[in-house]
Amino acid sequence: MASSSDPWMKEYNEASRLADDINSMIADRGSLPQSGPEIVRHTSAIRRKITILVTRLDSLEALLSKIPPKSLTDKELHKRQDTLSNLKSKAKQMAASFNMSNFANREDLLGQNKKAADDMSRVAGLDNQGIVGLQRQIMKEQDEGLEKLEETVLSTKHIALAVNEELTLHTRLIDDLEDHVDVTNSRLQRVQKRLAILNKRTKGGCSCMCLLLSVVAIVILAVIVWLLIKYL
Repeated sequence: MASSSDPWMKEYNEASRLADDINSMIADRGSLPQSGPEIVRHTSAIRRKITILVTRLDSLEALLSKIPPKSLTDKELHKRQDTLSNLKSKAKQMAASFNMSNFANREDLLGQNKKAADDMSRVAGLDNQGIVGLQRQIMKEQDEGLEKLEETVLSTKHIALAVNEELTLHTRLIDDLEDHVDVTNSRLQRVQKRLAILNKRTKGGCSCMCLLLSVVAIVILAVIVWLLIKYL
């Protein structure tokens, strides 16, 4: 392959290092918590670097197509095309793993010829400084999108916390209501027991009263009989 001083090779080496950096960040992502602002920022950084990588690969493809035919041998040209194709496949896999379908599936949606024409139109007439400026513009747009995403995540977080507090309050109210129901049920059972005891006592008192009245009636009757016998 040509010397690294070649502009195309220099750009390719930077893109290759960027791909290695993205792979390292993806590996580090597994050690982060599954939720929270830290992994959100880390994932956003990975997505942003994938976007930059795809832009650089588009630039490399456009630059390769603009190289004069006699400046490279057919073998060197095919070798560059193969290495670029391999790196683009890796970038496509990275994009697909983060659901970046606009990068991963655009070749399938638009077709290879239309994709190549679109990529060339984006970087047509741009030198290295222009390509760097385009990358900075994309990074700025990504940063703005990430800021909006962060605001949305924070707003959703506050809403979730408010809903959680409301559910906690309702749970406490339901628990208090169950406690009151249990206390009321216990009191009702004690009252029912006391009524049963009182009812038994009332029935026993009536029986004693009836027996006493019967005895008094017998005594009175006996006295009357005795008086009648004595005076007659």
